[in-house]
Amino acid sequence: MTRTVLLALDTSTEFCSVALLVAGPAADSAYRNPPHHVSGEIRVWFSHEMTGPVSSTRLLPAIRELFDEAGLKLADCSAIAFGAGPGSFTGLRTATGVAQGLAFGLSVPVVPIGTLLACAEFARLHDPAVTRVLAALDARMNEAYWADFRWDDATNEWVTIQAASLDVPGAIAAPDVPFVLAGNAAAAFGDVLSLQQSAACRVDFDALPHALLVALAGLRAFRDGRTVAPDQAAPEYVRNKVAQTTAERMDARAAKDAAAQLDSQAASAAEPLR
Repeated sequence: MTRTVLLALDTSTEFCSVALLVAGPAADSAYRNPPHHVSGEIRVWFSHEMTGPVSSTRLLPAIRELFDEAGLKLADCSAIAFGAGPGSFTGLRTATGVAQGLAFGLSVPVVPIGTLLACAEFARLHDPAVTRVLAALDARMNEAYWADFRWDDATNEWVTIQAASLDVPGAIAAPDVPFVLAGNAAAAFGDVLSLQQSAACRVDFDALPHALLVALAGLRAFRDGRTVAPDQAAPEYVRNKVAQTTAERMDARAAKDAAAQLDSQAASAAEPLR
């Protein structure tokens, strides 16, 4: 096996996150040294900038800057990993589209990595002893994205206990074994997640989607053959929609107007009785 050069992208949140990972043949995605340092045979460079809704304008320049910093060219890429979701609809489409376009042009495969799995990966980066993670992210609209993962030492990979789901915070099911609660849902929902927080052995508020963790998980997936062709890469939305269609808005308005009219008629009918 030759060296692997993996580009990783994540724009599922308000951050534009890009990582470039170079791994030698014996690299094992070990969780040892901090970013920008050699860890076994792995070296990484990353950029993680809060860009808000304009990640699409920053993503390609950030990619070019990392390759320049590493002294590499896009043509050196072995694969492209991206944060597939769940997360911001626009952000997921941005990362997917850029990953597809670059991979197609370079004739390399794509590695979709779930953003909740990236949170679990981050929790394990903080503490290599972590083996169970409940990842939960604020999904807005008083809901949370969440998933449950168990680390398997035998396979050196995460096992999905509960796939990515969307629920009100109080409906999230806490594991019945010691676990780390990762992600920003605990900070966003506070007491509503009290059951999960009280059951957790630790809450890792900093374990959030990040291209570095997409790269580490992506390396294992790439070397295990868990890749897709560029035209098969797709976001994992989990929430199917965030807004009503025009027809739905019109129907809702009509129902509201009808209800208001009925209330007015009822009030008029009751007037002589007063």
